[in-house]
Amino acid sequence: MSEVWSVWFLIGAALVFFMQCGFAMVETGFTRAKNAGNIIMKNLMDFCIGTPMFMLLGFGLMMSENYFFGVIGKPNMQLFTNFAEGDWSAFVFNLVFCATAATIVSGSMAERTKFSAYCIYSAVISAVVYPIEAGWVWNSQGWLVQLGFVDFAGGAAIHSVGGTAALIGAIFLGPRIGKYDYDKDGKVTKVHAIPGHSLTLGALGTFILWFGWYGFNGAACTQLLGVGGLAAVFTTTTIAPAVACVTTMIFTWVKNGKPDVSMTLNASLAGLVAITPTCATVDALGASIIGIVSGIIVVVVVELLDLKLHIDDPVGAVAVHLANGIWGTLSDGLFNVENGVFYGGGFKHLGVQCLGEVTIVAWTTVCMLITFSLIKKLHGLRASREEEIIGLDKLEHGIDSSYAGFIMAPQVMTEGAAGGESSVPVEKAVPVAKATSRPDAKFHMVTIITRQSKFDELKAAMNDINVTGMTVTNVLGCGQQHGNVQKYRGVEMDMTLLPKIKVDIVVSEVPVDLVVTAAKEVLYTGHIGDGKIFVYDVQNVVKVRTGEEGYEALQD
Repeated sequence: MSEVWSVWFLIGAALVFFMQCGFAMVETGFTRAKNAGNIIMKNLMDFCIGTPMFMLLGFGLMMSENYFFGVIGKPNMQLFTNFAEGDWSAFVFNLVFCATAATIVSGSMAERTKFSAYCIYSAVISAVVYPIEAGWVWNSQGWLVQLGFVDFAGGAAIHSVGGTAALIGAIFLGPRIGKYDYDKDGKVTKVHAIPGHSLTLGALGTFILWFGWYGFNGAACTQLLGVGGLAAVFTTTTIAPAVACVTTMIFTWVKNGKPDVSMTLNASLAGLVAITPTCATVDALGASIIGIVSGIIVVVVVELLDLKLHIDDPVGAVAVHLANGIWGTLSDGLFNVENGVFYGGGFKHLGVQCLGEVTIVAWTTVCMLITFSLIKKLHGLRASREEEIIGLDKLEHGIDSSYAGFIMAPQVMTEGAAGGESSVPVEKAVPVAKATSRPDAKFHMVTIITRQSKFDELKAAMNDINVTGMTVTNVLGCGQQHGNVQKYRGVEMDMTLLPKIKVDIVVSEVPVDLVVTAAKEVLYTGHIGDGKIFVYDVQNVVKVRTGEEGYEALQD
């Protein structure tokens, strides 16, 4: 059985590694498409830069047998000097956890950070910041371990650390361009929502993270049954995020009038973070209460940072990881089935949990203040204004878009490319008389702007009333109905450009009122976005091929 649990330990490490994909998808979906490639690159390099740094320095500082004063280990380079006998299961497992701590910061600093500066930060947190404090928690000689501090899977050692670094990084960078409006004194007068470009990707990342979290929380289990057994850990790891999602859905529904999709996705991660330190020490009731509180915390902290403190955190990393990492760590002092306050254990264990959390956050704060200060002064931390506006994909990485295959690029044709046709001189056009059989004909242009999904119905309706010609253009449109305020993550939405189609029709013989009536019948749904119809007078119509004008030019 010991070998079985050893194999499960490594499978758990693989699941935690797969969470890098989840973090990448969440961050990509919650930000704008022009930075998607940059975000993918950062999440990749978190792990790839972190691996050699943890290998050369971090693992020794964290897990060395030569551990001084319960605070720091001596790097012994055993990876290179005694590979055959090394504890490589522990190395791989702690490496993927280290990468998780590093990648949390990416979300709060998204869309405005120099890629090279982020690589420097990633190296520092992987080599020094995370390994030293994690040794206090998980090295058997660590001073917090000796005090009885409980952090089974890293609520404090990983999430509080990543969340603290995320908060400091966001403060150092400042908000994205266009996030806030300011008056002449520099005071924020309005907060703008900047929606992510793909909630679908965000949801995919959320489900990947939840799946990986079963390894994150359960990999260290060495028994199946009982409190702390693998089955119990899977249970608490399911209950807390599920209850958190329900709580946030109801909370935002009541508060804003609509259940907030992105905030509910964040709530699942908040519940997972909060249950991480206590997953092996609480029961179903404790997990439920932890989930309820985390579902409220994530909403309150996201809106506090954005609306009150004006700290721009595009994906909610601080609310999810720092706030709920703290809550989860302290909740062990309340709901631990052996010595929690609500289970008759008194306040001693809660005090130890508070001491450990405060110490870990303080250590991370000092290290990150030094790190970001030096990077900002010596190298530069924030991307240029031009890079931020155009997009980091283009100017940092040299790619036009991560979605290049979906761009509707204009087709440029060279001479003779259209089927080998040669041009015909204008004077060879079919001669026609200037006189027209309908000199009193009136011409009207009807321009219809509506949803792309309505085009087939509109085209069929126009065909039914003998409209045979139209010009169709893909456009972007925006508008906001008076009194109908929409919110994204608690912030009122500005008008947002959405894909539309514009259909231009010029009619003479077909009554313009008939065209308008037919269009209204097929386009009306009663919802925002049905579109608008514009009617113009047209002075004349000229058919290029024949030179015909007026009424005859419309006849094919």
